[in-house]
Amino acid sequence: MARKFFGTDGVRGKANIYPMTADMALKIGAAAGRYFRNDGSNGHRVVIGKDTRLSGYMFENALTAGLTSTGMNVLLLGPVPTPAVGLLTTSMRADLGIMISASHNPHHDNGIKFFGPDGFKLSDTAEAEIEALIESEIIPAKAENIGRAKRVDDGRFRYAERVKSTFPSGMRLDGLKVVIDCANGAAHRVAPEVLWELGAEVIPVGVAPNGLNINENCGSTSPQAAAAKILETGADVGICLDGDADRVMMIDETGKVADGDQLMALLAGRWADQGRLNGGTLVATVMSNLGLERHLEGRGLHLARTAVGDRYVVEAMRANGWNLGGEQSGHIVMTDYATTGDGLLAGLQYLAAMIETGKKASALSKSFETVPQMLKNVRYGAGQDPLAAQSVRDAIAAAEASLQGKGRLLIRKSGTEPLIRVMAECEDDALLVQVVDGICAEVAAVI
Repeated sequence: MARKFFGTDGVRGKANIYPMTADMALKIGAAAGRYFRNDGSNGHRVVIGKDTRLSGYMFENALTAGLTSTGMNVLLLGPVPTPAVGLLTTSMRADLGIMISASHNPHHDNGIKFFGPDGFKLSDTAEAEIEALIESEIIPAKAENIGRAKRVDDGRFRYAERVKSTFPSGMRLDGLKVVIDCANGAAHRVAPEVLWELGAEVIPVGVAPNGLNINENCGSTSPQAAAAKILETGADVGICLDGDADRVMMIDETGKVADGDQLMALLAGRWADQGRLNGGTLVATVMSNLGLERHLEGRGLHLARTAVGDRYVVEAMRANGWNLGGEQSGHIVMTDYATTGDGLLAGLQYLAAMIETGKKASALSKSFETVPQMLKNVRYGAGQDPLAAQSVRDAIAAAEASLQGKGRLLIRKSGTEPLIRVMAECEDDALLVQVVDGICAEVAAVI
């Protein structure tokens, strides 16, 4: 079934503008409550976490009202990373987990992500069924069956202990100077705490959220601040998280950034050497660099590609028993440890590799040579479909013909913003620019 409100990662948009309004959040909560409390009993519960956006208060209250109106009991975690919601949904025996976050987007955006009772994100089918309930008349619970709400104060501590348990037993970070950029987001307290407890000298960046500065000139989408801090302090390594801490970028001691592809290559190689990489396969999306694929093939490993979105990576991993996957953007999924991308957990795996090998971060941050890649976005208006225009289709066909045997082209609509994403890879730099700019120009002309 087609989804109307849900994108690649839940419902997302500008706060206080449809569909991200308090009224809509109430309806979403009621629909989700009715979907999961389908036997009429009052033993059902949902955990709700959020990041540090100002609008999070509004959506937390609206969702709570909708959920309790259908008889669901709500456990409020407050600001915690997205992976903490996946973890606590399972450990607290909840029927549903909800994270209020727009991830790496600016503060004026927000979103609602859902996790099932197994801690994994809901399937397309489940989201479509919830959508159908949103647009129908939802029967509220009887007065005596209205749900209760309770605040859980130790959610981040439970998550911290779980993350530390994934770090090699007996290993410490003594003597390691680590810059941790928390993007003024959900991990602004827990990430520095975990690193300090493991023995690192911690240099925090982006740990003063005010509701409006999440992801602002910091975090995984703006790693320059952390890179500058590394050079200023002589730190050994940097970990850059996004607003809800499910993404990570690593920065070496010279200030160079390693994206999700390079981190996945490092982990896949290490896990393969240790006999831990199930099926000899790494799962990534169509956005991952061609260089990663060639690198894995050279090691006798396989890259399985999926549609864009960490949920699709996880679905492929679960369906085939694979245990490592992710996205170039920094989602790293290790199902041996977590049900979704976890930036802090992935960062700790990188630090463990530094300690075990005795190598500097710069020696681990580049496992393969990337094929030149260019990605540009073109924003379009409501109700527009620029990819349906004949001139755009002709431009794409011409670009594909010119890249035949030389590279690859990927055109898609963003699942979280009104953007057309134009990505190409080619070792001919001039042709790469010509292809991407040409398509972007045609899209811009149409809109």
